[in-house]
Amino acid sequence: MSIIHVILSGGVGSRLWPVSRKSMPKQYIPMFGDKSLFQLTAERNADLVDKALIVGNKDNYLLSQADLIRAGIHQYTEVIEAAPRNTAAAIAFAAFGLKEDDIILVTPSDHIITNEEAYAKAISESIVLAKQGYLVTFGIKPTKPETGYGYIEHQGNEVVSFREKPNLSTAESFLEQGNFLWNSGMFCFQAGIYLEELNKFKPEIYTTSLKTWEARSNAFLPETETMLIPSVSIDYAVMERSEKIKVVQATFGWSDLGSFESIWEHWENEGEVHHFKQNNCVVGSTKHVEFLGVSNLMLIETPDAILVLDKSNSQDVKKIYERLEKEIPELVR
Repeated sequence: MSIIHVILSGGVGSRLWPVSRKSMPKQYIPMFGDKSLFQLTAERNADLVDKALIVGNKDNYLLSQADLIRAGIHQYTEVIEAAPRNTAAAIAFAAFGLKEDDIILVTPSDHIITNEEAYAKAISESIVLAKQGYLVTFGIKPTKPETGYGYIEHQGNEVVSFREKPNLSTAESFLEQGNFLWNSGMFCFQAGIYLEELNKFKPEIYTTSLKTWEARSNAFLPETETMLIPSVSIDYAVMERSEKIKVVQATFGWSDLGSFESIWEHWENEGEVHHFKQNNCVVGSTKHVEFLGVSNLMLIETPDAILVLDKSNSQDVKKIYERLEKEIPELVR
């Protein structure tokens, strides 16, 4: 039995346009002490696991390889997707190449985590539960009524229910009740048990993913078979249906840095005051910027685009990305 760190790295970070593009998704941008989120993820887990396995896509796998070299990790396995088909299939691809009792620690490649001692403790607790045959998810104690995350209702390690991304009043009620956690998108379980549960609840995903895996060429998965896989998250496919779920409440600092608002909060918490001006925030601009009569605005500049937004509208940047993808595709490449 080995402990395998599966790094999911197929996303494009559309809520962080124009900084994040298809050619340079947010997880590879060296914004954190000259390190990228991908590099920090690989480094953070290197001493906690036996081996790394990266599930990425054909557009970014070279970026992953470069960051692994920077992280000092030279022994790893890759699965290179022809097209993203969401997390249920991505994790299945990782599991197909492992022994049934191998423990998989699944993490996204684009989260920021603080208090690594607490992080290691949470991972250790999850591995104990995974060895007992449970599918473990990690829940984060909410710090505000966030509408951009799913929630886990829990009692200790027991999951009562999973909840979709709520509206503001529902998120506020979750906070008041005190037994709701943010769904972090991190998981830990045995490879064989995950595949059993996936086959039980979503046999079409299991079967089409297996056919795709069997038709692979080295690390590369084929496009024709890939496009037959239903695009479903692990949450919908397995975690919300299985009776083998446990949750570990994380006490480490966590952010998915999935929006400009979360980057604002991270920089604020880290005391990086040089980004701020008159209660506004500047990202990427080398010009002198002044604000007058406005607050809570973010100005984001790249060589070919400028985005100005109220930080409370950060989740909607994805809509701009999706519109530009159709109207001016070169601006998202």
